[in-house]
Amino acid sequence: MVVLYQKEITHAPVETLLSSLIESDPQPREVIEFARFLLTGLSGREAVIDQLIKKHVKNWEIERMAIIDRNILRVGCYELLFLDEIPPKVSINEAIELAKKYGDMDSPRFVNGILDKIYKTETEKQDSEPVSE
Repeated sequence: MVVLYQKEITHAPVETLLSSLIESDPQPREVIEFARFLLTGLSGREAVIDQLIKKHVKNWEIERMAIIDRNILRVGCYELLFLDEIPPKVSINEAIELAKKYGDMDSPRFVNGILDKIYKTETEKQDSEPVSE
């Protein structure tokens, strides 16, 4: 979350921000590897993910959302859509926990509602699409 927040504010490269964070706040190797994995996966997919979020948010512009909420939603969407090895309920619950920790009072409910809609509508579409052989 720290790196994504800083990226929004400074527009600095993610790897530079991650290196700086690791330098100032060392973390276990597994944490760093997973953070790098998520940041790399999100990179280049922001536009697709943002369009999906916009599709499921009523009366909100993604640009006007709190930076924390927007980035929690991006990570949650990325996990839901691209990381089959993470159960959807785990991704949603983790996003809610991040919203409780970093967002405001309404963030957990907001994040839960949007990710739940995305999970229900987008995974149904994926399940109903014919498999090409």
